[in-house]
Amino acid sequence: MRIFRALAVCGVSLLVAGAAGAQDHRPLSPRGTASTQVGGKWSPRANGEETYSGGKWIDVDYGRPILRGRTDVFGSGADYGKKVYAGAPVWRAGANQTTRLHTEANLKMGGSEIPAGDYSLFVDLDQGKWTLIVSKQPFQEKYDSSNKAATWGAYNYDPKDDLVRVPMEVTQNPISVDELTIGFADVTDQGAKLGMAWGNTRATAEFTIVP
Repeated sequence: MRIFRALAVCGVSLLVAGAAGAQDHRPLSPRGTASTQVGGKWSPRANGEETYSGGKWIDVDYGRPILRGRTDVFGSGADYGKKVYAGAPVWRAGANQTTRLHTEANLKMGGSEIPAGDYSLFVDLDQGKWTLIVSKQPFQEKYDSSNKAATWGAYNYDPKDDLVRVPMEVTQNPISVDELTIGFADVTDQGAKLGMAWGNTRATAEFTIVP
């Protein structure tokens, strides 16, 4: 019986150690996707259910950093944004790989058109004044220090590839958002807002759908 009890204790210990090891290998900033679908139509089925068809997808793929007890993550004054820039010229609007926008619909932001396709997203941070950047610059799926033409996060960012720069409306959150969250708000077939929230700060930028 002592042997069985010892084996049982050993088995539990291994399971706990294995779980802890698995936790240790989780990324500090998990990937996330924000999605919406516009321009489709709800139609009734024969069984009374409805189906949505003909819509076009808009997706944002990004790393989601977590505060983990940090406060005032963006800083203030002359140092505003420097923490999240981490030595890059702009914020990657996420963590790790470059934040990516995929749109099946033609969009318009700030008077400039964004044809359906794939782009990178960055934010130029100034206290109370954020600028959303939609960029055509190539990006790296895996980090290559010798590749200076493509971005990893916001490193190697070059403004010559900017397609759109549009002001964002910056407001304070009544609650603190622990994990960076990007999402779509006020969605209609005519347009929506792309929003970002982290800590006590949130920012939005409007876009319209081009028929």
